[in-house]
Amino acid sequence: MLGKEELQKQLEKAIEWIHDYVQKVGAKGIVIGNSGGKDSATVLAMAVKAIGKENVVAVSMPCFSKPCDLEDARLVAQTFGVKFLEVDLSNTYQELEGQIEKSLAKELSKEATINMKPRLRMTTLYGIAQTLGYLVIGTGNLCEAMVGYTTKWGDNSSDFNPIGNFTVEEVLKIGEILGVPEKILKKAPSDGLGELTDEEKMGITYQQIAEMIEIGDTEETAKQKIVQKYQNSKHKRKMVPIYYFDRRNFLKEAYGD
Repeated sequence: MLGKEELQKQLEKAIEWIHDYVQKVGAKGIVIGNSGGKDSATVLAMAVKAIGKENVVAVSMPCFSKPCDLEDARLVAQTFGVKFLEVDLSNTYQELEGQIEKSLAKELSKEATINMKPRLRMTTLYGIAQTLGYLVIGTGNLCEAMVGYTTKWGDNSSDFNPIGNFTVEEVLKIGEILGVPEKILKKAPSDGLGELTDEEKMGITYQQIAEMIEIGDTEETAKQKIVQKYQNSKHKRKMVPIYYFDRRNFLKEAYGD
């Protein structure tokens, strides 16, 4: 984990980066998926510091979710004084699932139904962002990215992400510095897509993932799982592969480079 002084330094730079990025692309503000968890709360706090609370919109998108998550999302929005929107996706999700299964004449797999929810949420965020002239800010941390604990074209999709190079423990420290409510920071990490916590689902802890990031080693069984998850999830950290052939002559003629 970064030391106290270095973490403070990187936090200040990340906040400045948010401000500069929004300015550079000419956006009017930021839209954030507000789950009521530590990552989104911390990013929300950073965004408020960077561009002001009046330019940040927090969107909660329950989808057969726990009522406590919506309550926590409201708490975060109220704490930082940002506009709060609630878009309930439960009926949309249920209708889409039914229509797909009807057409397919087969039940969707458990994994497919789980991943539909974050993809619907990202569609919602971009609908709001494009309407307002805002950017969608990402909330995925480095530990999640390393093991692919994210939904492709769902919660790993955003216009920019200020915490993608911070571990879970560093995000928690940043949240503490910026005044994220203690209740939020102490919640067991969960993607809100079931009863189990993140660590229960993965079979490894975020601390073990951070150890692999920082020193390249951890408990042997966990190390093997992390390496395997890292290998299997490489596609989530790369651009979409395309068939390539040399078009340089055409490009040079058309664009002069």
